[in-house]
Amino acid sequence: MAPVVRVRSVVLDCPDPHALAGFYAAVLGGTPEAEEGDDWVVLEVPGGPRLSFQEVADLTPPEWPRGDRNAQQFHLDLDAGATWEELDAVHERVVALGARPLDLEDREKKDFQVYADPAGHPFCLCRIERP
Repeated sequence: MAPVVRVRSVVLDCPDPHALAGFYAAVLGGTPEAEEGDDWVVLEVPGGPRLSFQEVADLTPPEWPRGDRNAQQFHLDLDAGATWEELDAVHERVVALGARPLDLEDREKKDFQVYADPAGHPFCLCRIERP
């Protein structure tokens, strides 16, 4: 079946679109570009989806892992490598860039760790085993 549409962007609401776009550019690559003024910034992620950042002055960040109120609504899963050593190195880099760890437990049961970006959106660093 042919698709009806294509995904243009994943849009993240945030209080400072330039700062959050800079965070994700440092994590994923690309160069943030302002569109339609200072309240909208676009990041063309090399080999990935386009991310856009929209200013929302009164943003209430999700309360991870709560689902009963103010749920996360969406999150990004990011490939951090095939080994825990690779993921640990990425952990150090994203924390230095401003990410906040939310869940680093249960490595024996799951292949990901959960973080909040500087605006409070959850994202996961995933260990992706390759054949």
